[in-house]
Amino acid sequence: MYNRISSHGLMFHNFHDETHKKIQGSISKDQFIKIINYVGRKNILDSDVFLKKLKEKKLKPKEVCLTFDDGIKNQFEIILPVLEDLKIKSSFFVQSSIFQNKLDFLEVSRYFRNSFYKHINDFYLDFYKLLNTNFKNFFLRKKKIIYHMKKQSSFYSYEDIKFRLIRDYYLSPSKYKRIMIQIMEKKKFDYKNIYKNLVFNKKDLKVLIDLGHVVGSHSHSHPGDMSKLSYDNQMKEYKKSISILSSITRNHINTMSHPSGKYNINTLKILKKLRIEMGFYDKMLIEKKYLRYAKNNNYNFLIIPRLDSTFLLHKIK
Repeated sequence: MYNRISSHGLMFHNFHDETHKKIQGSISKDQFIKIINYVGRKNILDSDVFLKKLKEKKLKPKEVCLTFDDGIKNQFEIILPVLEDLKIKSSFFVQSSIFQNKLDFLEVSRYFRNSFYKHINDFYLDFYKLLNTNFKNFFLRKKKIIYHMKKQSSFYSYEDIKFRLIRDYYLSPSKYKRIMIQIMEKKKFDYKNIYKNLVFNKKDLKVLIDLGHVVGSHSHSHPGDMSKLSYDNQMKEYKKSISILSSITRNHINTMSHPSGKYNINTLKILKKLRIEMGFYDKMLIEKKYLRYAKNNNYNFLIIPRLDSTFLLHKIK
C-alpha cells in the first residue's frame, strides 16, 4: 500500500515553556535543540535552498528542511529566536482564516482538551457522553485505517486515533463544533478571549518574512479532510488562502502543507494550477495510487513526506 521516499521535511507543531502550557504532543526548546543536534545542523537546509535543490534533483538523502504547521503562537515566541540563533530559515504553513477574525476551532479545542483535563482520556469520556452513540461498528469498519494510522504515528494512542476518526469521518464540522462548545461552556472556558493568544497575527507573518523565513499555505479553513471536498470547494480553499497570505506578506505564495495530511488527485491538480511549487505531506509513507500518478504528472514535489518531531524524540530516547 505504501512506498518510502528519502528526501523529506521535519514537521513541528506545538511547543511549551513557563508561559505556554505543556499539551499533548508539545515539545520544549531543549527538546527541539536535541532534535537539531541529532539530525545534524549541516543536514538542515534553509527552505528556499531545499526547494532549489529539490527542483534540480540535487538533494542528498540526509538533507532536510524544518516546517511548522498551523500558525501557532508558541512557535513564534519559543522557537523563532532559536532558529535565528542557529541561522536556519524555515517554512511556516498557516491557515489564512485566522487573519479574518474567524475562530480556528482546531487549535482552540486542542488547547482546551489538554489544559482542562488532567488526562486526555478524561476528555474523551466527556466527548463520548455527549454523543451518546455506540461506535463499535464504526470502529470495526475503520479497522484497517486504525491499523495504518497507528503504524504511521505510533506516538498516538488508540484512543487518540479513534477520536480523530470520529471528528474527521463521523461528525460534520458543524456538529463537532457544537459538541466542543457544549463541553467548553460546561468547563467555563472562555475560548473567544484565549484564541488571540494561541495563533499568529499579521505582524507575526511580516516579521517572519522580514527575517527570511517562508510563509506557505495550510488552506484557508483547515478542513478535517480536504479529500472529501469537491474540486470547486478545494479550489476556493487554496485560492482564498493564497490571496490572503499574499496580501499580508507581499510575497507570492508557492509552498504549502496538506492539512491533516489529507488530499486527493484533485488537490494536486489545483495546487499545480495555482503555481504551488512545493507541498508537504504529514507522513514518511506515500500511498502507491498517488505516488505513481504524481511521478507521471510531475506532482511529486507536492507530496514531499515529513517526519514528525514527536517520532524523532522517541527515537532519540
